[in-house]
Amino acid sequence: MAGWNELLDQLHELADLGAATAILDWDQQTKMPPKGAEARAHQLATLQGIHHERLTSAALRDALEGAETAGDGPAPFRGEAGQALLRETRRIVERGSKLPVPFVKELASASSRAFERWQRARAESRFIIFRDDLARLVDLKRREARYVGYREHPYDALLDEFEPGQTATATAAVFQEIRGPIVALLRAIQASPRQPRREILTQHFPSDNQWAFGLEVLSTMGFDFEAGRQDTSAHPFTTGFSPGDVRVTTRVYENELPVALFGTIHEGGHALYEQGFAPELMRTPLANSPSLGMHESQSRLWENVIGRSSAFWRYWYPRLSARFPEQLSRIPEEDFVLAINHVRPSFIRVEADEVTYNLHIILRFELEVALLEGSLEVDALPEVWNAKMDELFGIVPERDADGVLQDVHWSYGSFGYFPTYTLGTLYSTQLWMALKRVFPDFEDRIARGDVLFIREWLRENIHRHGSTFVAQELLQRVTGEGLNPTHFLGYLRQKFSALYQLVW
Repeated sequence: MAGWNELLDQLHELADLGAATAILDWDQQTKMPPKGAEARAHQLATLQGIHHERLTSAALRDALEGAETAGDGPAPFRGEAGQALLRETRRIVERGSKLPVPFVKELASASSRAFERWQRARAESRFIIFRDDLARLVDLKRREARYVGYREHPYDALLDEFEPGQTATATAAVFQEIRGPIVALLRAIQASPRQPRREILTQHFPSDNQWAFGLEVLSTMGFDFEAGRQDTSAHPFTTGFSPGDVRVTTRVYENELPVALFGTIHEGGHALYEQGFAPELMRTPLANSPSLGMHESQSRLWENVIGRSSAFWRYWYPRLSARFPEQLSRIPEEDFVLAINHVRPSFIRVEADEVTYNLHIILRFELEVALLEGSLEVDALPEVWNAKMDELFGIVPERDADGVLQDVHWSYGSFGYFPTYTLGTLYSTQLWMALKRVFPDFEDRIARGDVLFIREWLRENIHRHGSTFVAQELLQRVTGEGLNPTHFLGYLRQKFSALYQLVW
């Protein structure tokens, strides 16, 4: 048992260091004054360096080996939970041990500085401001891939950090399966005479009322405000320091109602996951989702499958209209639901509709693969981005802010992250089907404003387990099968055929 006690002590310290780093990162994105950027880069580099030194220390390896030979650990780490903790610890230790401490510090510092430059570049819509930082990060991520190692493609080494076991080849195959049907559905919708009244959502909606309505929805979803809060940021995100401290952010545009509303619902789905880990898993590697795709399945389920459904708005539309009577009192609910499900090619990924969203991910995936393998140079990125937008969407951004600079991820060095959005979207529809099997009155309950049962089912079947099961095993346990993109394609076709009165 001594090996287990030593292992848990060290894992707890690592978790605390990670949480402290996350707090600094949250502050940088929400509250920190611009002149704090240089000092923050040093602070983050120092903390991440210490974390990495602890992660790759001989003491942790010895403790891990001691626990592995000791058999069952203390409660609650007996049986499969104990084996899962050893598996996850071994995985992160082995990956971390391949990265030299100076490299980790260099990457942390470069990312912190790049984030500040990206913010400025995006505000001025000038890629050249961010160009050198991005080139440096691409070089660092190529080095990381070499350090970590891979069998087929350098992208595999980066993708595996976010979606363990997933490869570039497997991802490309999934994307190829959904790409054609999505484009075909998009063309059918564009040809439909039934089109939304977009102006419904672009009236003036005062920000204070938008904020209050979003908090009301978030509370009804089951978000615990004594264990979390919502703030604003340039790019919506969620971070959890513990189930008792989970932060979400959104952004509010007074002439674009969906931005804050669906940003809040989306991040709320992530936040419920973070608040739902079993307490006994805290301060260990098991207090995490098994993959970012599984995490994203929660936000996609809440934002799109539930939050954009007709059933959801049968309850919520009268309440939204009461907050904005001048804007919405004369707008039929059916018109509002069609408007929030407006399908049209657009520049901004986080504001894209369900049909076109995954084309945005395919674009980014293909660019990342090309950057990592060296077939695309950073200087050519804006031009190639625009060409792919034209190919996939038939539109070309006029400003870098609407194109290559719109996402924050590359400023963090988060290459390999984007595919998890689409994988999570695919997972979400499989979870939706499982929910409907368990709750035959699923839509009726949502229409009455009852969504807490969804959180409870997700908490019992997904959230509380953390990383006890790998993503595909968890999906199999909950839905009865592994990843199956046909369910997502069927969901899209059924939903949007009804909305747009398509005849196939």
